[in-house]
Amino acid sequence: MKPAWIITALPLAACEPVPTAERFIPDYRGVETQLLADDLVQFDVEMTNAITTRDVEDYAECAAAGYTLIRGWGFARHLRTNVYEEAGVWKADAVYTISPALPRGIRTIDAEVVAAACAERGIPTV
Repeated sequence: MKPAWIITALPLAACEPVPTAERFIPDYRGVETQLLADDLVQFDVEMTNAITTRDVEDYAECAAAGYTLIRGWGFARHLRTNVYEEAGVWKADAVYTISPALPRGIRTIDAEVVAAACAERGIPTV
């Protein structure tokens, strides 16, 4: 004889929707850049279908790498990223310094290397 709790739990499980593949395909909705100073830039990104906050942070980093290359510089240093989700839309605002030479700090990126990695992963840059 099966325990009663299993019999009553089974009908509830059948009511939950099954996720489709589209739920796991990131939808990158765009980047807005704001130059705060000559070498200080804020990136506002939006996406849906992020699995973790790291997906949104990666999108912002890819935007920073692309922007840095557009400016003709090679490096950026991450200062901060704020990530939040509203009604299924993930947003982040990230601030980076950009420079032609490797800046001091531990959270620096080589824009060319990061932009190439973003292209391989299908994450758009600016």
